[in-house]
Amino acid sequence: MERQTLDPRLNAFRASLADTRLEGQVAAARFVEGTLRRVAVTSAPLQNSSEPTAEWGSELLRGETVRVYDVDTAGRAWVRNERDGYVGYCADDALGQLKPDPTDRVAVIRTFIYPDADMKHPPHGWLTLGSAVALEDGEVETRGTRFRLLTSGEGAVVASHLAPLKGRHEPDFVAVAERFVETPYLWGGRTSLGLDCSALVQLSLMTAGIAVPRDTDLQEQSVGQPVAVGAEADLARGDLVFWPGHVAIMVDAERIVHASGHHMRVVIEPLKTAAGRIAETDRQPTSVRRQ
Repeated sequence: MERQTLDPRLNAFRASLADTRLEGQVAAARFVEGTLRRVAVTSAPLQNSSEPTAEWGSELLRGETVRVYDVDTAGRAWVRNERDGYVGYCADDALGQLKPDPTDRVAVIRTFIYPDADMKHPPHGWLTLGSAVALEDGEVETRGTRFRLLTSGEGAVVASHLAPLKGRHEPDFVAVAERFVETPYLWGGRTSLGLDCSALVQLSLMTAGIAVPRDTDLQEQSVGQPVAVGAEADLARGDLVFWPGHVAIMVDAERIVHASGHHMRVVIEPLKTAAGRIAETDRQPTSVRRQ
């Protein structure tokens, strides 16, 4: 069995246990279907091993559905994010029940959970772009500000910060990416408190109704269509420029927005400036992809 041909980021398998869908493709002592649960906290690191100090592979957002294959005695769950297929380990207590189904998504880069429908009351939680929540029907208005109530009883969220899960999509995903300018760079992060280059692309495109993989190499293989690279390139807003291990979004024909490990934050800068700096590490653009 050629186990090494399967990408462990997207396939749940180890010697002792594997996803039942991989039976016949990998060797494992036991195969399980797993149990579906939903992320119940603002976000949770999705790590590359069960050790709490392990490197982040990604991050789970509230409302995302995960398939749980195993929970160890230390309370570490081995899961697969059903949204993008990413496999890793998270804290079991970050996961709740599958029901109720979310009704709405967070449509701004960050918002707060208030104990009730009053913006003057201290918030006790927050939500990030792309999170999904279950809401009561109707709105509550206080001093002109409209709120929606969470079915969990946790409190209220500003209504204008939300959008129906099956409602409108953002018309310009680049404008969404630009909202993240000055957000700190965080390896493996996917929230407005910190994110990496591929998460900026994934989250921005997600708001436009376009589902893409989590990591840069996977995005380069699947997002949009290839266009010319190099001096002959005719770049346009929304094009994705890829290097080994990095991706940026064209703001216009000359500038990019990206989560930069050099700047350690999301920045807008000339493509030529970034490309020249990256070239110093012996990396050249490998492709440009267009929606």
